[in-house]
Amino acid sequence: MTPITFSLATCECALASDLDSCYKRTLVTNLMVDKPEDPIQYLIVLLKRGSVEVPRVMLLGPPASGKRTVARKLCEHTQVIHITDSNILKEDTDLTKKALQYKAKQQDIPGDLWIKLIQQRLSKIDCVRRGWVLEGIPRTREEALSLQEAGVAPNHVVLLEAPDAVLIERSQGKRIDPVTGDVYHVTFIWPEDKEVVQRLEHQKAVSEEQLVAQLMQHHREVHALRKTYRNCLKGIDADQPHVDVFDQVLTYILSRHCSVAPHTPRVLLFGPPGSGKSLQAKLISQKYNIVNLCCGELLEAVSADSTNMGELIKPYLESGQQVPDSMVLQILTERLSRLDCTTRGWVLHGFPRDLEQAEKLQESNFIPSRVFFLEMTDDVAIERVTLRSIDPVTGERYHSLYKPAPSPEVQTRLQFNPKDSEAQLLQQLKEYWANASSLQDLYPEAVHINADQDPHTVFESLESRLVGRLQNDS
Repeated sequence: MTPITFSLATCECALASDLDSCYKRTLVTNLMVDKPEDPIQYLIVLLKRGSVEVPRVMLLGPPASGKRTVARKLCEHTQVIHITDSNILKEDTDLTKKALQYKAKQQDIPGDLWIKLIQQRLSKIDCVRRGWVLEGIPRTREEALSLQEAGVAPNHVVLLEAPDAVLIERSQGKRIDPVTGDVYHVTFIWPEDKEVVQRLEHQKAVSEEQLVAQLMQHHREVHALRKTYRNCLKGIDADQPHVDVFDQVLTYILSRHCSVAPHTPRVLLFGPPGSGKSLQAKLISQKYNIVNLCCGELLEAVSADSTNMGELIKPYLESGQQVPDSMVLQILTERLSRLDCTTRGWVLHGFPRDLEQAEKLQESNFIPSRVFFLEMTDDVAIERVTLRSIDPVTGERYHSLYKPAPSPEVQTRLQFNPKDSEAQLLQQLKEYWANASSLQDLYPEAVHINADQDPHTVFESLESRLVGRLQNDS
């Protein structure tokens, strides 16, 4: 790979001056993160695509409205990944095998399993890097809401529309190319290539009665789907030449549209022990009404419950051992998938602690929209942590230097946490700094904040870099 030796400022100067500064910076950030072999060609592709964010498209419509044709042309033009019911079930995973067992018995795949299958496919690196088009998914409002709760949020939804009479007529003349899978029609879309014409096959057509039933089902659900995706949905008349339909769809997909409904603030806080992650997360949560998630407190809460997972992790917590990553991730992703997190957003601290954990979090499709590193020296961390104590009567926290006990009576009953000893703290600091560099490399857009200041000054500094993003994402 050819190393990129030019700076961020140099790249920005090289871009066309008529691009707004925010757009230019986002282009350059993508360039620095992806580190392509040919930076100039990479920028050309991004500019041609018209949007720095990868497309995440849901293409909906009744039977015979042309979804397959439009989806294929869209993928050819933008290089995004085409996702259908059938290719989701071609993945070689345990979830897929479980789903195929239902299909073999001619049973419907359970809704929660189907959502996991979709989420699993969209979290793969090709979809994350290039974007995706979900053809005909979701079909119902319930499925749409489940996808939202799972973190699957489109930036564009297209609804193809046509009169039932036109759709019924279209369904009777379909032909399919067995080599490419492209769909043609004897009246509406016919290939120019004679070789393609010769190999076309009749597509197994549903009866008119079956089609009418499918159309009725679509009509029952479409209003609710419109409502669910009202902030990013565009209806397009499919009763016109397919070239015109595609042009309208492409124009909409390439627009720099920003959906407000499914996007929520997702904040990740890093920092050494004593840097104030818990306090800053509390302040962010209180001011912006987002969910405050401390990984350690979450594990303690699960351990206190009489659940299978709680019983599994309890021995680790009681013995002071680290809970296995697989268990932590299962607990955390379940919590992040709940409705309060998906609708209000979240601020997470205490996880991930290393690169492997961070990558697993991303693979689970929980990607932060803002990352902060609270920074301080080890000497400051030692002073903050080893001199803090708690009043067991009131629960109030004190510090020998910054917040001394108000009276001799309180001072005599203060307790120090054995985990705050200097020996344990030094080990924690060693582990933090051993992983900090790789985490910073994974999140190159992260903001670094000087945490060796008054907590409210830290919050003001953090908020000044946070508020614009929160308002845009929420």
